[in-house]
Amino acid sequence: MPSSTINNSKSLPFALSIGEPSGIGPEIILKSWAERSEQKLPDFFVVGSEQIMLKTAQKIGLDIPLQKITTPMQVSTIFQNALPVLDIERDADFEFGNPSTLTAALTIGAIEQSVKMVFDGKAAGLVTAPIQKAALYEAGFTSPGHTEFLAELCKKRTSAAEMPVMMLVADGLRVVPLTIHITITEVAKSISPDIIRWTCEKVNTALIEDFGIEKPRIAVAGLNPHAGEDGTIGNEEQLIIGPALDRLRDQGMNIMGPLPADTMFHGAARVKYDAALCMYHDQALIPIKTLDFEGGVNVTVGLPIVRTSPDHGTALDIAGQNLANPNSMINALRMAEQIYKNRMISHV
Repeated sequence: MPSSTINNSKSLPFALSIGEPSGIGPEIILKSWAERSEQKLPDFFVVGSEQIMLKTAQKIGLDIPLQKITTPMQVSTIFQNALPVLDIERDADFEFGNPSTLTAALTIGAIEQSVKMVFDGKAAGLVTAPIQKAALYEAGFTSPGHTEFLAELCKKRTSAAEMPVMMLVADGLRVVPLTIHITITEVAKSISPDIIRWTCEKVNTALIEDFGIEKPRIAVAGLNPHAGEDGTIGNEEQLIIGPALDRLRDQGMNIMGPLPADTMFHGAARVKYDAALCMYHDQALIPIKTLDFEGGVNVTVGLPIVRTSPDHGTALDIAGQNLANPNSMINALRMAEQIYKNRMISHV
């Protein structure tokens, strides 16, 4: 069960891992700090490299004061006047738009150090800037992705850590893809009653503890067009999805579905549920990115720490050009604070 009661100080800042230096991560961090007062953002500090943050600020013409720190406890006295940076002293030589294995140790080290500080009670939670997985793989990174790596780090710290679930949030919509980065030909073979039930249970718990929804409503999409249309366009809904949802309803959960995915996301439909479980990646991400492409937030459900992230990648094509929109990072910081506070209330 997720819990951010690893620390219980309401004044703790959030750790913000620097992500891929050659992408837009450092830029949207700087821009988020510049809007900290207007956006009423919680205190945060960067885990990574003062050199990278300074080079980025100079490149895009932002006069952002930086302050190197040695402990997050300094953040509250610095944050309003300078962006605090905890420098982990790794190779920081980079080029905008050109990822390199040279900074892989910095990117990975920033994530590791951020997680450690949350477990050590020095940070309220973690907000991660985007990473470029190809460069990390080339440097020997073995985790399938960012979220899986965080799960591994948490498992080393607590036996309560379980495999997390990815939730995307934007403009009043929450979506969860049941399967993520696999081919369409593999999707049907990867769906099972156990995975559906397990994911719905995690989502239900997160809606209660992280979002403060007392009686969550979860809508579940079918796999096939028109949710199979009574078995005439596929039978996964009848053989796999439907029976799994029946068992969840027997447990007392408010579950709708399986529903035709093409009628789940218009305005009148969205008000009927608190989260939508979709069967594959694009079924979930297309509606949320259509609603709010630049403001969505990736929330990791099921970790014992709070973790949010912008719902976009490194955007190498615009790195260093002062074109990056910080809205998703700003929303990720706000949501991290909201989830942290909700978890504190739910565990009182």
